[in-house]
Amino acid sequence: MKSRERFEKDLSALMSRLTIDSNIEVENKLNMLKDWLMKLQKENVVKINHSVMELVCAKHLILKGYEVQIEYPLSEILTCDLFSIKGYGNLVVEIETGFIPPDQALFPLTYISARLASKIIRYSSFAGKFALGMPPHYILPIPQALAKPPRRRTEEEINQIKELCDKYYRNPPVTKEEICNARIHTIYLIDVDRTRVQEIDPEAYVNRVFENGLAFSHDL
Repeated sequence: MKSRERFEKDLSALMSRLTIDSNIEVENKLNMLKDWLMKLQKENVVKINHSVMELVCAKHLILKGYEVQIEYPLSEILTCDLFSIKGYGNLVVEIETGFIPPDQALFPLTYISARLASKIIRYSSFAGKFALGMPPHYILPIPQALAKPPRRRTEEEINQIKELCDKYYRNPPVTKEEICNARIHTIYLIDVDRTRVQEIDPEAYVNRVFENGLAFSHDL
């Protein structure tokens, strides 16, 4: 089966599960997002494992009263996974699947920590609220300093985060001011199997992960 046909088949199967208990308004909104993903797949912009998480998260947000767009441009160089508006506020969500490129096979933890830090720093500047979405089987090695409110970050932590990000992201590099102001408000555990989402406080999540020895810290 061709990848395009498989993509459409998988999205259709997911949609039947997402809409089984939905009213017509929610169903119509999800179908519009599905059609948009189909268009992007034809342009080789999106992949199925990422897209199904976006749709499950989108339903969660729609039910909370948000108007949701997927693969939304925030700037000339930055496109977010989900851009949601409710009232006068917006929520930006970035999905993290945990993919490690082959050229980072020897330093996967360092690489993924830098990627998460960069996402929080760059995307939260465009957001009233910023969230990371992740599958429940994946442990996010979020730098601990970024899970804290900005006012509680030390100068040493800010310098360490900049050093970490500069190893991989220098075009353009993140600034200390951006690091100072960056904020993650929520973590979404996106369970595609059960088509449901659980919200977790980032600081509580990070503390629980490191206290139980489930991840290694970069002393951030």
